[in-house]
Amino acid sequence: MILVTGATGNVGGEVVEALRQAGRPVRALVRKPVALEGVSQVTGDLNDPASLEEALDGVSSVFLLPGYRDMPGMLARCRSAGVTSVVLLTSPATTATDTSNAISQYMIASETAVRESGLAWTFVRPCAFMSNALRWLPQLAQGDVVRDAWGGVRTATVDPADIAAVARAALVSPSDHDGRVYQLSGPEPLLPADRVAILGRVLGRDLTFEGQSDDEARAQMSAAMPAEYVAAFFSFYSDGTLDESRVLPTVEEVTGRPPRTFEQWATAHAAAFR
Repeated sequence: MILVTGATGNVGGEVVEALRQAGRPVRALVRKPVALEGVSQVTGDLNDPASLEEALDGVSSVFLLPGYRDMPGMLARCRSAGVTSVVLLTSPATTATDTSNAISQYMIASETAVRESGLAWTFVRPCAFMSNALRWLPQLAQGDVVRDAWGGVRTATVDPADIAAVARAALVSPSDHDGRVYQLSGPEPLLPADRVAILGRVLGRDLTFEGQSDDEARAQMSAAMPAEYVAAFFSFYSDGTLDESRVLPTVEEVTGRPPRTFEQWATAHAAAFR
């Protein structure tokens, strides 16, 4: 049995579906019951290791998100329950040129806890997700202009389905991927304006991108997340301590097929924008 945490999120949901399609027994860890077709689910809280007894029963591998309060205790609970391997989702923030920020720190702490857990492990470090474009939905419901931060920063965004395909390979065959660190990208280093233009073509709409000033972006982000995370994103993208523009061969090396383009992602998710 494979346990997937974050099973209702952009990546976790794709991991559940990838394992289901592969015919592997998969269990979704959720905070409250949700509609998940063909998948068993159990409630639990990774911040409360004692709540995971039912979730971990019979589980051999876990797909794990980073940043929980007691990562060593939670991993110890996994090991004592019979789990033998973990696939941890982190990010290239662990190797930014300045890792003193809050995001890099919790990613690094999570990787350290897994390395020291005694479990077999694989780290998956994707660039920014293509699905981040879904945050434009409220703006697109109001008109054809998308305003967002860091208009001059190119990012080789990656499809969560490709992240899931790499994670599935490691979950299904842990010994083949033990100790590996997979940094993932999509196939194109695109500006936000490029992604908006592609989305417009897919939707048949004449969309326009407008970049926000740093002051505008900071004010908007500060209303939605803790100040230390806002500072981290400004370190990454305004100060340039994180480069997500590199196109990497990892998805194809692990899965045998090239990563999907943003146009392919947008086409597959066009209904969400309509």
